[in-house]
Amino acid sequence: MERLPTELLSLNIFCLLDHHSLATSIQVCRKWKGLASEDVLWQNLFKKRWGEESASFYAPVDGVKTWKQVYEVQDRCDRIGVGLRITREGEDYYLVHQGEIQSYLGRRKCRDNECGGGIERGVLAEEDKEKPRSGILDKILFFIGDLEVASRV
Repeated sequence: MERLPTELLSLNIFCLLDHHSLATSIQVCRKWKGLASEDVLWQNLFKKRWGEESASFYAPVDGVKTWKQVYEVQDRCDRIGVGLRITREGEDYYLVHQGEIQSYLGRRKCRDNECGGGIERGVLAEEDKEKPRSGILDKILFFIGDLEVASRV
């Protein structure tokens, strides 16, 4: 794999992947991360999924965003809607508005023997570690996030 030319990998192999597989390939190694993050791949995926008109409307302007970021936002809008939502992705909870993550709310910690049980204090992002955030508000936010996820099933 290491001896294959980058053009062959990115243009002939990675272009055949769907968005889940392409996102997974980003995690393989640094070389694949660079190749699988190329704008042309994500732009083509966007056009295949939402069409040419949407692609021209949502096209990144002046390098502020990449096509990968635009794709992620549009995918999140499709999955959870455009309103203000609290959503759970994995064990992490986020405040989302119009597909954009506005704030990281924390992580549900499972007790030793139960993973679907009660809510313990949220695990915070590194930048939020100095601010303690436990209490009824966090429990309500996590509960709302769980309700959002359950209502989509």
